[in-house]
Amino acid sequence: MALFDFGSLPTKIGKGLQKVFGSANEREVNRLASVVKEVGALEEWAKAMGQDAILARVSEWKEKVRAGDATLEEALPEMFAMTRVASERTIGERHYDVQLLGGIVLHSGNIAEMVTGEGKTLVATLAVALNALAGKGVYLVTVNDYLAKRDCEWMAPIYEYLGFTVGAIQSAMDSRERQAQYDSDITYGTNNEFGFDYLRDNMKVHADEQVQKSLNYAIVDEVDSILVDEARTPLIISGAPEEHVDKYKMCDRIARQLKEGDDFEVKLKEL
Repeated sequence: MALFDFGSLPTKIGKGLQKVFGSANEREVNRLASVVKEVGALEEWAKAMGQDAILARVSEWKEKVRAGDATLEEALPEMFAMTRVASERTIGERHYDVQLLGGIVLHSGNIAEMVTGEGKTLVATLAVALNALAGKGVYLVTVNDYLAKRDCEWMAPIYEYLGFTVGAIQSAMDSRERQAQYDSDITYGTNNEFGFDYLRDNMKVHADEQVQKSLNYAIVDEVDSILVDEARTPLIISGAPEEHVDKYKMCDRIARQLKEGDDFEVKLKEL
């Protein structure tokens, strides 16, 4: 559904309509605010459950979503409420309403602009946990190995409380270690590692040698840096040479034994 910008109309008409209907951004925020209110109403319900009950409810949503009997949008209010409670119980951080709003924006495939200190790492857990229900893998893209490992270890208790597995890709890992991390429900890593693993997978002869799952859902941290600034630098990977190099070494040895005048002539005008 396209959102019409009344501000694009002639000044007087546009301003008049904006007063009546509000701007496109205001209308969208108002729509999302109703979802946040729905999540808030479920908080006491989630708090009344122990971990076993939460795990059981998450499993129910997994089965419904994977069977096609429910959508992620239908699961969103309960999953956000349970993730909020899981976060408070495990790492002592409770999602504020504005952070719930950010989680909805991320799930919708949009950009949530947040300054340092507003808890963007915590916000991401809402959309990550929700999309992990599908069982197709969720990637969280960070700018370096340190942040990938730190954020993974920091947020892992939340995911594990909800019954999800989590891993982190590091540049020094071999293929077997990478495959183990990608087998997790949720995987943290850098854009370069995800990108090069994708390229290497496309060069593998056998499917069982590939490390990544299907490309399902990803959240990109510092999206302007990764998708704009760093996107100018292409990811290039070369395959193994098709021919053996020994023949070229042999040709080099033979060429060094040739004598000018006997075996070849040098025509200076043609140099």
